[in-house]
Formats: sequence, structure tokens, C-alpha cells
Amino acid sequence: MPPYQGGGDMISFVTFEKTHYNTLPYKFEAGTPNIAGVIGLGAAIDYVSAVGLERISKYEQELLEYASRKLSEIEDVRFIGTAKEKACIISFIFGDIHAHDVGTVLDREGIAIRTGHHCAMPVMERFGVPATARASLAFYNTKEEIDTLAEALKNVKKVFGR
Repeated sequence: MPPYQGGGDMISFVTFEKTHYNTLPYKFEAGTPNIAGVIGLGAAIDYVSAVGLERISKYEQELLEYASRKLSEIEDVRFIGTAKEKACIISFIFGDIHAHDVGTVLDREGIAIRTGHHCAMPVMERFGVPATARASLAFYNTKEEIDTLAEALKNVKKVFGR
């Protein structure tokens, strides 16, 4: 099968008469390798290593517990996915307000969440919901940001007259 793009290491040599493609997988890797991405990945690994994976894990667990407690205090918030040991992600529905509407209102308040089926349509079907709102927390987030999310969710209710 011929490659659909040309350039870079995908060519072993070229003459006026013929192009000789490199062996697999290089034959299909046209252009300059992602050098900036490799450098960025190295910097990210150095940063995470300096902070420490155990420390990150412990803090993210604290954030998850705090966010779960804080959001559960808001009427009509229903969590989707409540495994005992889970990543620092909270998927939820908010009464009868569609997740996309929740996300739009929060976006206007400067809060970024994900909304939709998150490439997990069988899960949405299992829980009988068209979509969820999802707050993904990480070690760079703060409890104050979670408080801001909780307050903004209360504003979502007001926007929709609930």
C-alpha cells in the first residue's frame, strides 16, 4: 500500500525516476517528527517526578472526596459512576437540565467542564441519561475552585428557574 503523504523519514531515497519508501512503520510517518512534543513530554515527566506520584495521588483523593461532598449537598445533583476506587473525575446529571446546558452556563462563568456522552454511550444507556456533565480534577486544582463550581451550579438552577 502506498503512503498517502510524503516527506521526512518515510522515504529511504529518491531519484528522478522513482521514490523508494522506508520500511514499516516509517513508510507511513511523513514529515518532521514531533520534536516539540517529545521535549514537552520530558518536561512534564520531570515536573510530575519532582512533585511525586504518591503526593499527587493523595491530594487528588482529597479533592475527589471534597468535591463529592460539596456537590452532593446541591439538590438535584446525581452522580454517575460511584466506584469505591476511582480517578479524580466526577460525572453527574443535574435534575432535568441537559448536560450541554449546564456546561454552557458554567462556561459563561469561566468554569470548564466536559459534557456529552464521553465516548461511553453504553454507560449512558445503562444509566438512562443522554449525557453527563464531567468535572475532571487534578493536582493543580484547589478546593476553592471546587467551591466556585458548586456556587456556579446553584446559579445554573436559577438560570433555568429551578
